[in-house]
Amino acid sequence: MTEYRPPYAHAAAVAGCALLVYVATLAPTTWFWDTSEYIATAYILGIPHPPGSPFFVVFAKVWSLLLAPTGLSVAVRVNLLASVTSAAASGFWFLVVHRVLSGWLGRIGGDSEEGPLSKGRLALVGAWCGAVLGATAFTVWNQSNVNEKVYTVSLLVIACVSWLGFRWCDRKEEPGSWWLLVLAFYLMVLGSTNHLLSLLPGPALLALVLVEKPRVLLNPNLLVRGVGAAVIGLAFNFVLPIRSAQQPMINEGEPVCSSLGAAAVAIYSLGDAGCPALASSLSRDQYGKPSLLSDPTFEATSLRPLPPPRGLGLFAHQLLNYFQYFDWQWARGLARSELPGNARLPFTLVFLGLGVWGLALAWSSRAGHVAYLGVLALTLTLGLVVYLNFKYGFSLGPEGVAREVRERDYFFVASFHLWGFLAGMGLLAGWRWAAGGSLAPRGLALASPVLLLAFVPVAFNWGWATRRGDYSAHDWAYNMLQSVEPYGVLFTNGDNDTFPLWYLQEVEGIRQDVTVIVGQYLYTDWYPKQLKYHTSPERQRPFRDDEGIGLYEAPTSMPSRPITVVLDAELDRVESVTLGQDQSVELIAPEASAVIRYPAGTQLLRGSQIALAIIRDSLGERPIHFASTGGMAQELGLQSLTVRQGIASKLRLDDFEADSALVHVTQTTNGEWLDFDRSLALAEGVFRYRGLEDRAIWADRASLNIPIHFYVLYVQLAEASVRSGRTEEVAQALMDRAGRFYLTAQGGSGVVQEAAQ
Repeated sequence: MTEYRPPYAHAAAVAGCALLVYVATLAPTTWFWDTSEYIATAYILGIPHPPGSPFFVVFAKVWSLLLAPTGLSVAVRVNLLASVTSAAASGFWFLVVHRVLSGWLGRIGGDSEEGPLSKGRLALVGAWCGAVLGATAFTVWNQSNVNEKVYTVSLLVIACVSWLGFRWCDRKEEPGSWWLLVLAFYLMVLGSTNHLLSLLPGPALLALVLVEKPRVLLNPNLLVRGVGAAVIGLAFNFVLPIRSAQQPMINEGEPVCSSLGAAAVAIYSLGDAGCPALASSLSRDQYGKPSLLSDPTFEATSLRPLPPPRGLGLFAHQLLNYFQYFDWQWARGLARSELPGNARLPFTLVFLGLGVWGLALAWSSRAGHVAYLGVLALTLTLGLVVYLNFKYGFSLGPEGVAREVRERDYFFVASFHLWGFLAGMGLLAGWRWAAGGSLAPRGLALASPVLLLAFVPVAFNWGWATRRGDYSAHDWAYNMLQSVEPYGVLFTNGDNDTFPLWYLQEVEGIRQDVTVIVGQYLYTDWYPKQLKYHTSPERQRPFRDDEGIGLYEAPTSMPSRPITVVLDAELDRVESVTLGQDQSVELIAPEASAVIRYPAGTQLLRGSQIALAIIRDSLGERPIHFASTGGMAQELGLQSLTVRQGIASKLRLDDFEADSALVHVTQTTNGEWLDFDRSLALAEGVFRYRGLEDRAIWADRASLNIPIHFYVLYVQLAEASVRSGRTEEVAQALMDRAGRFYLTAQGGSGVVQEAAQ
């Protein structure tokens, strides 16, 4: 029997072609959600949200330094890391699929090994089809042209482990072949310090070994080296307490340990013991994830403190939610709706069937092949659905139920990547079937149009997956920061309107004087103290004269105290309370004061109390701003004391009626005060709108509130211009621009036009 020779040159070509597609659609800067957090933490070697992803942070930092001579921006360099790792993963999967197809073709009769359509070439065709489908599946593509998550690194780990497993399968009788298994195990453990997704090939690798050569598991060399690999791989987590102790600007969870021993216990117990802060971070305690058996939609009350069991109805919805995301992968642009059951459905069913057919081919190739691919496919689909235990889907869930805050298709990116390659295998079988069940060159040539199915995702996903020329997150963050006065405190509402601000401040150095406060993080024990530490006079970053944008003058002095003077021990003791009697809080600024009254029965949460302390202690030295009049402003009952200034709202305690620059507007609000002159100057002379207006497709429906901010601003400016005595032409021009933002807020002009047809 001829020894199998892997087509490494073709695998490299696959990776290169995938990379070209990703580069052609590459994001030119940061994006929403976790993109900015990961780019910023990589740049400053910070600590992103638990479990901290230390491998990614260091990997991305080194990668960025290596690409620094190219002159590319930091954001583009890190986005390219996502592209390269995903493309390389496709190269490794190409090798896996080619090996399976070679085994299958070797077992069926027909054509010789010579000629233009030999079995060797047919295996290449099938593997190339799989590569096209896997690399351009919507979620894979959408995650590969911007570094939104750390998952593309895990995609590469999964693909490498899979290829190592298949190489071991071919060489299992050779002395020392067990090293391939040790290396695969090491990559999974090391990859777990990037993301736990890297561990998911484990069950499949075990199945492969049990089917092919189970006695290797008793090899002492394998066992000893395996333990060593685990120790070395997990050691990357020591980056977390070491770097955290140095107090970087982004230090989420603050996993500082009192000793190296305590850190080691936390790391090697996988967060079950040892250093409390590090153990909590590694276990993701901050998110309070329910158990696999509990209902994630349950909200505890004093009468019902424990969650009910996970119901079959919810589980069925979770399976449907996975199918919804699977439905997006192959022809996303055929229908604007996020829900399944439209023009995409025929293609969805075709590729579902082709993937199942591909698994059947693995059965005909080799027992170990089908064991590995079958278990991996099951792990990445049903296994993940069970483990993740999501709430109802963002767009799929019915009204009145607890939903996820955004679409979660990215969690299944490895599943869709794998399925594309399985479908490519099935497509080769379908080609043979269309040719009459033989490998005769004439029949295959006549049936070759079947192979065009491999390019369906390229055709229908491009417009939805591309991020080329998309500066929306960058410009949103720039506009928000420039809406804040020098040394201002800005309360944001969550990750999506915070992380882009971090990116601009930490990576591009824009408006570092602004203290951005994530309201949700005030409930933790570490975040309020970090804010206090970084805003102390010796650490407060200055407002630069060149950032005045013609509207702000640099203050004569920097703030003389941190944003709050509450002692750290007192911050630790703040707990949520329900007021037993009426309570008043007086806010005092140099020009005026105000009393905020909270009636008996009001629940003042920990975050609200700390926010009030920050506002009280900052007034007079730091302007207070809110990213919206909802969120923290509403929670504290301060909406009536805010004035819109650009796309932020400023807390003011003076008499609004006495200020002729303020206009009381009613359009799109229940009555809001607008600083007309400053807002107009910001909107028309300072703000940037690349990707925010006149946009064809805004694929992420969960972030449509971003362009809505600008729509509301321009509608209010139009109304205020009339009230201020401006001409009708000025008002109409402002309304026209509001209309362009409105189109984007409806999903984009292309989506709106499709809906109208």
